[in-house]
Amino acid sequence: MQNVIEVLIPEAGLPDGELLVRVLECGDARAEVLLLRRGGMLRAWHNACPHAGRRLDYAPGKFLLQDGKLICAAHGAQFELEKGRCVDGPGRGGGLAPLDVSPVPGAWIVRWGPG
Repeated sequence: MQNVIEVLIPEAGLPDGELLVRVLECGDARAEVLLLRRGGMLRAWHNACPHAGRRLDYAPGKFLLQDGKLICAAHGAQFELEKGRCVDGPGRGGGLAPLDVSPVPGAWIVRWGPG
């Protein structure tokens, strides 16, 4: 059985509606993730295009965003940010790899399996 890593993400420092990159670490486990807070909800995905595995930020923390969609700078795949689905370009019909997020007072717990 694969271990599940949990990291606490405080609400402070997460601006509402802004897409951010964070490195989550717990012991030797490390994941670079995209975080998007909208009100009391937090979405989290691995920072990797499912089409080619490349980072989605074209420079650290810099994204191509248009009409509410995240665009992969390498291949032009477009992802809607409600559920991370690829709606246009390479990989259409697939999506970003989500992480499990649970709210707790003033923060969220983000879980992923190392690999």
